[in-house]
Amino acid sequence: MRKSKWIGTALGLALCTAVLPACSMGETNSNQSDANASAPSGLALDEKAEKDIREAIAGAPAHGLKPDLFLKGGESGEGLAQAALNYASALANGYTDPKKLHEVYTIPRANTDVRAGLQQALQNGNVGEWLNSLAPQTDEYKALSRAFTRYAAQVRDAGQQEIPSDKPIKPGARDPRIPAIVAVLRAGGYLSDDQRAQPRDAQQPQKPANAAAPAAYTPSLVAAVKEFQADSGVEPDGILGPDTISALSTGPATRARQLAVAMERLRWLQREPPKTRIDVNTAASTMDYWRDGQHVDHRKVINGETDKPTPQLQSPIYRLVANPTWTVPKGIGEKELADKGQAWLSRNNFVMKDGMYVQQSGPKNSLGLVKFDMRNDQAIYLHDTPAKALFEQSDRHRSHGCVRVENAIQFATALARQEGVLDQFQKAMQKDEETFVKLPSEIPVRLLYHTAFWDGSRIQFRPDVYGWDENVAKALELAPGPPRKIQQPKSSDDIGP
Repeated sequence: MRKSKWIGTALGLALCTAVLPACSMGETNSNQSDANASAPSGLALDEKAEKDIREAIAGAPAHGLKPDLFLKGGESGEGLAQAALNYASALANGYTDPKKLHEVYTIPRANTDVRAGLQQALQNGNVGEWLNSLAPQTDEYKALSRAFTRYAAQVRDAGQQEIPSDKPIKPGARDPRIPAIVAVLRAGGYLSDDQRAQPRDAQQPQKPANAAAPAAYTPSLVAAVKEFQADSGVEPDGILGPDTISALSTGPATRARQLAVAMERLRWLQREPPKTRIDVNTAASTMDYWRDGQHVDHRKVINGETDKPTPQLQSPIYRLVANPTWTVPKGIGEKELADKGQAWLSRNNFVMKDGMYVQQSGPKNSLGLVKFDMRNDQAIYLHDTPAKALFEQSDRHRSHGCVRVENAIQFATALARQEGVLDQFQKAMQKDEETFVKLPSEIPVRLLYHTAFWDGSRIQFRPDVYGWDENVAKALELAPGPPRKIQQPKSSDDIGP
């Protein structure tokens, strides 16, 4: 996992002490996304409004924001009104502009008119209440906020050192690293204070007081580790291997920064997304389907490799493709097929058409037996796959950028039934050739990237495989250096399964 230079000076000195009074860590940068919020306000503040604004901005750390992004101290009148507009915009629309951070970002954004909102709040005398209403009010955002506050508070007391990962620790083993692992699990809420790393064993002989006896990896500790592994996207096998120990070595400052970035990404989004939609989290490689506002499906996906990241976009599925063919992008053909012999190509149903490799329909096709065509400029789509075993892996960043769907035929059948084209789809699937089935209503797909998220009951963390978190953290001044606009790598020019 990537580490930045002491995680933005220990997360801005724990955002300058956890529930964070205003602080100063340098000059404010120009990362604020809303240009309108930066224009002269022309708003008059009374004493109560000024007090409400200062109190609201003092609570910015609950949103993973540093108060000194908005106030440097001593502002009043026009300066304080401007701070209120900037803070309101950060909560309502996001502090940063994702289109300035990414070459490709097409997910519709929140677009609240904070100037009109503040003017109305001043007339109503409820500026503090209005400011506190602007951030997302979802259960997920609130859970991320609570977790952020907990981890930020731990930063002040953190003496956590990296845990060596040279050798795995199996259940029942004794190892001197166990006490450090127990401390991390307790800090994360996986172990209570009364759970011991090593139970007393009356059968063991007494050791001298000065003997450094290693702690035991007990069954109760194994259960806690499995829970931690599941929350970290690691295979929950109870074995303390390199990936698990690396995740355990991730200190509270890193976790707090992940949570702050996650809240910012949620602030970017529309408060009322389409009620029928598909959300893919490419950091976790999972997919959720919402129908008429109800969550009706969750399944695994496989998406872009580290050097072929699946871009953040919103694009609708407009048709199902039964028994698809695959015209191989030129770059993929040159890199992966040009050195294959004719026997291999024939065995895998590849033919040449107009100088391009084309894989014909069938169970060996890299798109599987069904494809979900989408409208976008990046040639991204969802599809089936013949490589079903990859869905059992914890790290499912294995594609050329497109998204492979677990049990895709089942999912396509459900969509066809709900959209009233089941008969056409079933007939198309029975054919031996590529057949298109148009959906009466297009279904929006959002390709999101959230390395920290709430699964409905717990906070989950995933590695920042695309390296995008740090850039957002820089824009929030939670990591050193200025942010940059991340370009899609050249390898992404050849998008495929």
